[in-house]
Amino acid sequence: MQELFKKILTSRVYEAAIETSLDEAVALSNSLNNRILLKREDQQPVFSFKLRGAYNKLAHLTEQQRKKGVITASAGNHAQGVAYAAKKLSLRALIVMPETTPKIKVEAVKSYGGEVVLFGNNYSEAATHAKKLKKETGMVPVHPFDDELVIAGQGTIGVELIRQNPSRLDAVFVPIGGGGLIAGIALYIKSLRPEIKIIGVEPADSNAMGVSIEAGKQVSLDSVGIFADGVAVRRVGDLTYSLCEKYVDEIITVTTDELCSGVKAVYQATRSIVEPAGGLAMTGLLKYIRKTGCTGQTLVAINSGANMNFERLRYVAERTLIGEKQEALFAVTIPETPGALKTFCTEMVGKRNITEFNYRLSDRGKAHIFVGISIRNEEERGRFGKLLSDAGYSNIDITDNDLAKTHVRYMVGGKSEAVINERLFRFWFPETPGALTNFLNATRGKHNISLFHYRAQGGDFGRVLIGLECPEGRDGELEEKLDTLGYRYMEETENPAYTLFL
Repeated sequence: MQELFKKILTSRVYEAAIETSLDEAVALSNSLNNRILLKREDQQPVFSFKLRGAYNKLAHLTEQQRKKGVITASAGNHAQGVAYAAKKLSLRALIVMPETTPKIKVEAVKSYGGEVVLFGNNYSEAATHAKKLKKETGMVPVHPFDDELVIAGQGTIGVELIRQNPSRLDAVFVPIGGGGLIAGIALYIKSLRPEIKIIGVEPADSNAMGVSIEAGKQVSLDSVGIFADGVAVRRVGDLTYSLCEKYVDEIITVTTDELCSGVKAVYQATRSIVEPAGGLAMTGLLKYIRKTGCTGQTLVAINSGANMNFERLRYVAERTLIGEKQEALFAVTIPETPGALKTFCTEMVGKRNITEFNYRLSDRGKAHIFVGISIRNEEERGRFGKLLSDAGYSNIDITDNDLAKTHVRYMVGGKSEAVINERLFRFWFPETPGALTNFLNATRGKHNISLFHYRAQGGDFGRVLIGLECPEGRDGELEEKLDTLGYRYMEETENPAYTLFL
């Protein structure tokens, strides 16, 4: 540990990276009665902290290693950091990226002089191919997080924090993917200021570090979420795990909706739009304040990056209100009688603002409503549900129902009497040409498509909802075909939002 501490102090990051500012979010500080600071790693030349570790690693290569060039696999910020650092040091850099990588990221790597090889539908496949190319070419691999020099480079953020804020500092919130960023920061700060809390933040669907520390050993996740792609890691590193286990005080997990509200909070404080992974720390900080009720503290959030796809902003904006606990979604059944809708709106909704309203006749006796309402807090959400029940309205709170928020709200249409034995599945299709054709080829035969919904979200994967007629019922054959296809999926046939509206 002393050796790694020394490597942080002797890091060469400032030959390429800059010392980023530590800015106070004044309005947010005043509203939450805490001093909230943002470490602005979005100010780096590649708009992400990844340049620090990548450059430090490359700068310490021997002359013989430099002649071989470097190789890595990455779908985003690490790729740009390596390419930029290699250009600065006049080294050859080969970057293997998944074929699903958005064009803006591929072009960014190329603009820094990196040679790009597109391979596979995800990071794991790209990384496997990079290992193969490494053996063939003899190039030097650059790991995105489980490397001492990479960790040391990221640790320089901790050096800057202590220098920029030498007075009271209660907690530092850091996003966690593979763990390189938080490992470097935690080692440095805890060595000098052990009273400062180091709190990691992970998405609930990509929480490899939290699961591993709880289990007391490294755990590989079966799958990871795709929204915060910058931290979508199935297994953390050996070194990063041991450092986090020793130095990290707490890990907070956040939902996608909460993360969207965190992105908005950073925008309101800085007028910069961070990527989902870049908003993790702020999201965790806000959740920490809500959970603990703390006041008068000085809290720092690491804004780790701002490589946001513009197309994803629509999705972020749609989910922000729920993340801020400012919107609730309900499925309500009302009688199909004259004046019933007006009664519902005047007596139930009242003066609350309606954020969304979808109405569909079910039969001559009843109709179903998909309604969104503005609320002030979680307690009001519960009171509204009780108000509906007390008035005799059958209702389901679907605020946390991801199927409803991602698909159903855009396709309320009712059932088809012609459909037989329908089963409903959600898929994550790679955003590559031929993805749908591959699906159709794999499922061809007796399973007829009865429902299909796709909506672009600006990510590496598309969210697809598919209904399939299964005349033979659950015979296991369909699952075998889907597993062979290799796309991530989950069944939603029993989801109440599906049974009511589709």
